[in-house]
Amino acid sequence: MAAPPLPWGLMGALLALALLVGTAAGEKNSEDVRCKCICPPYKEHAGDIFSRNVSQKDCDCLHVVEPMPVPGPDVEAYCLRCECKYEERSSETIKITIIIYLSILGLLLLYMVYLTMVEPILKRRLFGHSQLIQSDEDIGDHQPFANAHDVLARSRSRANMLNKVEYAQQRWKLQVQEQRKSVFDRHVVLS
Repeated sequence: MAAPPLPWGLMGALLALALLVGTAAGEKNSEDVRCKCICPPYKEHAGDIFSRNVSQKDCDCLHVVEPMPVPGPDVEAYCLRCECKYEERSSETIKITIIIYLSILGLLLLYMVYLTMVEPILKRRLFGHSQLIQSDEDIGDHQPFANAHDVLARSRSRANMLNKVEYAQQRWKLQVQEQRKSVFDRHVVLS
């Protein structure tokens, strides 16, 4: 039985670790629940936001707003204007989401390193100094696709997928280069 590739195995291990940490915590952290009361301005007192860790049944102005900004007889009128909400979040879900995001970002970084460093070395070993990639001097202004038939013939003779992909990539690069010349040099848009 073959082992999974390292990046997927690593991501699976990180997810398992996050789940173990989440289940070991058991109860909710005090930062995961809160009651938030938003009180508008009342008489000479400015509006304010109060937040406190209380249970859901105690999520009201009398339990959350401390110190009470108004004296005794105005407390009820002040509290009627306040809007209190019980808020709950899952820090484990947030942790797992961040781990997945960082894992994908790491995979993309590894892929970028592969494309910039490893792939050119492999191409040189497989094809030697291939003539598939041309410099600007080799491509004439009048015939930008002069060697496209040679490239096509070579890719047909080597009947593997890598050559077909390389040919398509080379053809695309030539088309883009011709379009750039047309637009920037001749100021003509290709149809």
